[in-house]
Amino acid sequence: MTLPGAPWLARAGNELWLDGCQLDALASKFGTPLYVYSRRAMVESAMAYQRALTGRAHLVCYAMKANSTLAVLQTFAAMGCGFDIVSGGELERVLAAGGDAAKVVFSGVGKKRSEMRQALEAGVACFNVESEGELEVLSEVALAAGKTAAVSLRVNPDVDAGTHPYISTGLKGNKFGIAHDRAVATYRRAVALPALQVVGIDCHIGSQITQIEPYLDALDRLLDLVEEVEAAGIPIHHVDVGGGLGITYTDEAPPDAEVLVSMLLARFDARGHGHRKILLEPGRSLVGNAGVLVTEVLYLKPGEAKNFCIVDAAMNDLMRPALYEAFMRIEPCQARDLMPLTWDIVGPVCESGDWIGRERRLAIAPGDRLAVLSAGAYGMSMASNYNSRARAAEVMVDDGHATLIREREAVASLFSGEILLGT
Repeated sequence: MTLPGAPWLARAGNELWLDGCQLDALASKFGTPLYVYSRRAMVESAMAYQRALTGRAHLVCYAMKANSTLAVLQTFAAMGCGFDIVSGGELERVLAAGGDAAKVVFSGVGKKRSEMRQALEAGVACFNVESEGELEVLSEVALAAGKTAAVSLRVNPDVDAGTHPYISTGLKGNKFGIAHDRAVATYRRAVALPALQVVGIDCHIGSQITQIEPYLDALDRLLDLVEEVEAAGIPIHHVDVGGGLGITYTDEAPPDAEVLVSMLLARFDARGHGHRKILLEPGRSLVGNAGVLVTEVLYLKPGEAKNFCIVDAAMNDLMRPALYEAFMRIEPCQARDLMPLTWDIVGPVCESGDWIGRERRLAIAPGDRLAVLSAGAYGMSMASNYNSRARAAEVMVDDGHATLIREREAVASLFSGEILLGT
């Protein structure tokens, strides 16, 4: 039985397998909590974008905030992908994983001067500038460094992506991008400033988008601006349509990447912009359904109002349910012949918001392992050390072969940089 939204995850008999590896056996070998990813799933997801863009000038930039583990970045770098980064730390990770700085676009609303210098020295492809103030500062930093900064303005198209408000990025009330009605004036300012070179335009309207229409609406508004900007004598070499394509967590039915890209390309062509280089910034759609979080049942705590299943993974390991009230499917790694009951799956952290799943019908016992599905995106990359909890280990599987790609964090490392008073 293959599970919805996760073609690389299947139940054979009583056992749950990911890409040829038995999850319960991996938990026994590497311990829990444990993130497990399918390399094949990531490669095939990225190939879908690349196939759809065959014959077009393009660059697929993995939005690495979704999962920034080095082996994940290494996988995409080996495929020729670029990277969408939002910090100097992410740039260092790209380089450590063998990524090419010349295929990096630097996004984010709060770039520091030191990060700008770092990116200029590394030779990133482009800065996605998100405010007029940032434009002025980038010009100063580039001039002082004797460099020319290639810039693309991230424009806020005021398009509703229909997602959770915390992951909506393209509305007037969001902090991201330059207002649509200020874009032409800001481009004029960009070409007037020293040490800057305008190369493109960019937008990103949100995350976990499951419909094509918001993308097409945003693209139309973006191409309207391209035409206005070029009429003002400022050439635009590339159009970055962002990322945000959703995945299946429950019953969502997002379009395939190839379908989305083909419709975007058709709109480019219909409007006479088929010659332009196209950038895409997929994140969740490349890694989300490639990963699971495996956790062990510590205690079962039946009650009058609720039955609690206490596991060893917590909100510090997987923040999405606590932060977004996100639903993530939970499956036993070994099916049991027991009477299923309704459980709230909760962690050990001292917060009532520390939950993984609510009201799940499961047949489980202490010592069992559970797999939290679709955990490859915004799982490990958002993990913390709250309650002085060490972060989980990570394993990459590939057609039956498992490789440890991150050791379980040692508690002593959590305070190794701290200094006691008087020492």
